[in-house]
Formats: sequence, C-alpha cells, structure tokens
Amino acid sequence: MIPPPANTAELEQQIGYNNKAKNVHTPPPANTAELEQQIGYQFTDRSLCDTALTHTSWCAENDMGPSNQRLEFLGDAVLGLVAAHWLYSEYSDLSEGQMSKARAEMVSKNSLAAAARTCDLGLYLLLGQGEDNSGGRHNPSLLADGLESVIGAIYLDGGLTAAETTIRKILGKSFNNIAQAPGLTDFKSRLQEIAAHAGIAPPHYDIANSGPEHDKRFYALVTVGETFGKGEGSTKKSASQRAAEQACAILASQLTQEKKQERNRQEKK
Repeated sequence: MIPPPANTAELEQQIGYNNKAKNVHTPPPANTAELEQQIGYQFTDRSLCDTALTHTSWCAENDMGPSNQRLEFLGDAVLGLVAAHWLYSEYSDLSEGQMSKARAEMVSKNSLAAAARTCDLGLYLLLGQGEDNSGGRHNPSLLADGLESVIGAIYLDGGLTAAETTIRKILGKSFNNIAQAPGLTDFKSRLQEIAAHAGIAPPHYDIANSGPEHDKRFYALVTVGETFGKGEGSTKKSASQRAAEQACAILASQLTQEKKQERNRQEKK
C-alpha cells in the first residue's frame, strides 16, 4: 500500500534543511565596509549598496532579486551629467564637438572598468556560479556596469553632490587626462577625420570572431584607400579601435612622407 504524501515542508522545518538550498550559490563573503573605504563613501541605506553589487546571474540562480540593472541605468545618467558639467565648468576652451568626444570617452566601458579595478569592485560583486567561473569578476563590461550601479546607489542614498564627490575621487584623474586631449583614444573618429582631410574614401571595417560565447575574440581589418590596419580584442569595438589605431599611424606616416616629398619638389623648382 502506497502511503499518503507527506508534508515534507514541515519535516524540512524540523530538521532545518530545505532541499532547494542545494541549488543556491553562496557568494564569497564581501566586506562592503572595505568597498566604502575604497570609494570614499559610507552608505546610510546599506540595502542600496547590496543591490548595486547584485548581478542578474546571481538573481537567476537564487530566484531572488532585485538585480543592479535599474541602478545601472540611473548611474549611467548621473555619470553623463557629472561628466558634462565637469567639462563645461572646468574646460571652457573646448568646443561642443570636443566636449561630446571627451564625455563619450569619460563614460566609456574601458574608462569605467579601469576605475572599477582601482577599487577592486570585482571582489564585491554577487555573481552566479557560471558567471563567476567564466571570469566575470574581471569582465570589463560587468565591472563598468557594476560601477554605474554603485554610482546610482550613491545618488539615491546621498544625492547628486555625494555622487559627484565619489565620481571625482574614482575617475578624476582619468577625466582630466581625457578632457586635456579629447578624442585622442577614439581612433575610429581620428581615422575618419584623417581620411576626409586627405580626400580618401571613408574607412571600411571587416569583423571576424572565434572562441566560445563566454570568451570570444574579435578580429578587425580596416581598409582606408590602400592602407590597412588590423586589431584584436574581446569586443568588436575594441578590435575596431585597435585596427583604426594601427591604420592611423600608417596613414599619418604616409601623408607626412608625401608632404615632405612635395616640399622637396617645390624647393627644386
């Protein structure tokens, strides 16, 4: 005779064990007080900090939420505002176009990821086991998104002044370097400008990739007239930038050489 189904929930409560717990990934212990010391801000509402560090992969594996996506959205807007105000108030000699280029570089993934590494943000992120095992704590996109989330949390916790103070502490040096040479690291734009100035057809990019989804490598080939540039990176954008950087150097050298030859011809006449 088959016994009636038992109420296992009561038994689990008695013995202090829930079968669902075996699928829960426990994040590594993180002392958020250390992170607060690194970024120079102490949260009044610690739950905002916790949410800012919670990646969607951890929420999916633990069937819990919320993740940091909404804070990331907010932090992105706060960053853009602070960067724009910084440029407007401290770099009055920059044109609108130069300010636009500088702001784009200031809030770029590479800039934010580099800043996130300086405060060891990756150590404090709550990641799902799969994301963690695939190197998520060092992933530039995750680091940049995490920093935006933290900035969004600081804005909600302490207001715009607190957020701006933190941004200046973490990103101040990077922001000033970029503002002093806007567009210097945007090699795709520079290449397009060089080509237009020289009367050459616009650059054309071909992209290929290889490797598994969690560790893809991208390869870019840019053609500008008879000049070629090659680049490799973890994203299409980084590969294209490196290809453009190489092409910029080659094309600039060729144009300089042509100008010298033209001057020599003129002097001989």
